[in-house]
Amino acid sequence: MIRSCVDCAVINCDVQNRTYPKFCLTTENSDEEVLKQSLELYNEEENHKVMIHAANVEAEYYGILTRVEETIQFAKRIGAKKIGIATCVGLISESRTLASILRKKGFEVFGVACKAGAVDKTVVGIDESCKKVGVNMCNPIHQAKRLNAEHTDLNIVMGLSVGHDSLFYKYSDALVTTLVTKDRVLGHNPVAALYTANSYYKRLLEQDGRGEETKEF
Repeated sequence: MIRSCVDCAVINCDVQNRTYPKFCLTTENSDEEVLKQSLELYNEEENHKVMIHAANVEAEYYGILTRVEETIQFAKRIGAKKIGIATCVGLISESRTLASILRKKGFEVFGVACKAGAVDKTVVGIDESCKKVGVNMCNPIHQAKRLNAEHTDLNIVMGLSVGHDSLFYKYSDALVTTLVTKDRVLGHNPVAALYTANSYYKRLLEQDGRGEETKEF
């Protein structure tokens, strides 16, 4: 098994006052060319602006502001005027509240729900059996294209399903940030499964014949 940052319990790339594990991507296994290319990309105007403002918001409000407030601060600093919301229909109420907050802060807001267009799932080849959770398909590409047509400056994802969010990110012209990651079982707090992987959700650590056991170093 090739080890990487997810197998590390040292995190010395942050504090730099301890030894590094042998597989460390900062030292022995660093790819200097990839690092160089990455740093050069921050010289591009949009990348530089986003990184500087993101770092400033983090530094100024770490542990002080909520994610909603941080998103507002970031949007203001990058000069966003029109914000798009790509929402799951199951989070329409929360998205309406978010839209109200953003409008109070001076932003123009345009939202598109995942079921907008009301297209039957079978139209794109989804199996009929999938209709047990709803007849019409989620349409993240349509959400992205519709927000592109509105020329939004920043798009916010509100609980798009696994994979659907991937397609939205792929086709969005504007920068995307995520406010809600949907988890119907855990009240939209998916990290709770990780906190309880050694207790309530220990089934997550059971090998299925394909997985690799991970150890900390």
